[in-house]
Amino acid sequence: MKAIARRTGTFTHEIDVRGHQVIADEPAEHGGADDGPSAQELLAASLASCTATTIEMYARRKNWDIGKIVVEAEYTPAERGAPTRFRLTLRLPANLTEEQLERLSVIAAKCPVHRTLDGEVMFDERIELVR
Repeated sequence: MKAIARRTGTFTHEIDVRGHQVIADEPAEHGGADDGPSAQELLAASLASCTATTIEMYARRKNWDIGKIVVEAEYTPAERGAPTRFRLTLRLPANLTEEQLERLSVIAAKCPVHRTLDGEVMFDERIELVR
C-alpha cells in the first residue's frame, strides 16, 4: 500500500492513493486553509472506516442483516509520558442478539488499521534529493 502527498498550499496536500485523490490540510487556527481534514483526522477516519468495513464483511459472511451501522473513532494524541488513546463507538441495530453484539465487538478489534495501531510499528525513512 502506498500514498503520495504533494504540497499544493501552505499546509495543503493532495494525496494520491491507488488512483484516488484525497486532500489533507490543517485548520485555519493552525495556519492552514482548512481545505480538507488534517492528517490526524485522516487517521481517525481510517480507523472508523476500517472498523465499519470489517464488521460489515463479517456480518455478510454470517448472513446477518445488520442494516446501517455507524462507527465513531476519536483519539487523543500521546502527550509526554501518556499513551495515545483511541475511543471507538459502534452504533449497531438494537435487534441484534447478545451473541451477535459480542462477536461484532471482537471482530471490530481485528480490523487491519486497529491491529496496526495496536502492534509494534517500525519506520524505514530515507531522503532522496530531487532537482
